[in-house]
Amino acid sequence: MTSAPIQRERDPFRVTRWSPRVWWRLAPWWAKVVLVYLAARLVTTLFLLAFASVQAANPWTAAQPDLFAYSNLWDARWYQIILLGGYPSELPLTLDGHVAENAWAFLPVYPALVGFVMLFGMPWDVAAVLVSALAGLGAALVFHRLMSRFLEPDRALFAVVLFCVAPVAPIMQFGYAESLGFLFLALALLLLVDRRYGWLFPVVAVWSFTRPGALAFALALGMHWVWRWLRREGEAFPVRERVLAASVTGFAVVAGLAWPAIVWGATGEVSGYTDTELAWRSAYIGYEELVPFTAWFQSGEWWLGQPLGTLAVIAVALVFALVVASPAARRLGIEIRLWSVAYALYVLAVFFPQSSTFRILAPLFPLLGALALPRAAWYRWVLVVLFLALQVGWLQVCWIIDGRDWTPP
Repeated sequence: MTSAPIQRERDPFRVTRWSPRVWWRLAPWWAKVVLVYLAARLVTTLFLLAFASVQAANPWTAAQPDLFAYSNLWDARWYQIILLGGYPSELPLTLDGHVAENAWAFLPVYPALVGFVMLFGMPWDVAAVLVSALAGLGAALVFHRLMSRFLEPDRALFAVVLFCVAPVAPIMQFGYAESLGFLFLALALLLLVDRRYGWLFPVVAVWSFTRPGALAFALALGMHWVWRWLRREGEAFPVRERVLAASVTGFAVVAGLAWPAIVWGATGEVSGYTDTELAWRSAYIGYEELVPFTAWFQSGEWWLGQPLGTLAVIAVALVFALVVASPAARRLGIEIRLWSVAYALYVLAVFFPQSSTFRILAPLFPLLGALALPRAAWYRWVLVVLFLALQVGWLQVCWIIDGRDWTPP
């Protein structure tokens, strides 16, 4: 008598363990962030190749440049000039005696890093893109950790998705220092949220020579100190943390003023740095002194006239205040909201809005976490498609060069 064959129980995991859905569910957070970032950069690369294929000859490249040359237009060449020739000891002047656009407007950490990578045999165009792309990946990874302090895993990851496909996200694979700035900002905010004040000293020090923003962070730190002091009965604020937080706030102020002081020492001009920055707005309103909190109203008048220009600035400020005070933004913690307010005040004080506005506002990216809260699939897909469409629009307006183009990114 033969025995019946033994029926083996099927292991469902064994059958489906290599399916993309199961792998995605089991993958570690960092692998998901890396894949999201690479996929986003691939899509942007396709956009860039399409634009490069129709790009006419311009001051930076021949017609139809390759991807790496096309990724180093506009300010990318200023960083290359810094690496090859350093900073001028005398500020260049226009024919009518005003300070002209020059390399002192750009900070040294990014070109120094690109120069280091070039020691391995890479040309500038390739090395610049590599440094920016790797820094952008680092920013995405740290941003995920920051969002994870406040949001559930799927929401934190979707915030990273929005960061990677944002309208100005192509800047993370251009020869610009923005990626490094995003990385140091995300790291600084993560350290602030975790109350690791001592580690902020080296981060702020390097950040202050990478992208402007240290003074805004100093303001955020000061407001954070006051907030913790007022809440010390509900949340302990030990003396050691008070001293550390106050010390790093003062250090951030010094770091934020260091570069203007260096420009003064190197050129002998007290206002050398601010005069250099003002040169970029002269095409719009001529050469004027820097008067804090006036540039947005000047820009509003230039673009829209009066009274619409002033009303538009007030409306933008009110909308921003409502966003920061919204329940969705409050989910992100006080530190991100304090940074957002501080940076907005900094930009309002010193920046003249024009085509670079979207890039200059990019350090507000931590607020993307507020957009990541809804879980509906249709909402998330619509937002991603919208961001990618805006990305194409930003490239069309600000990156592609059309004759004597006056819309730099």
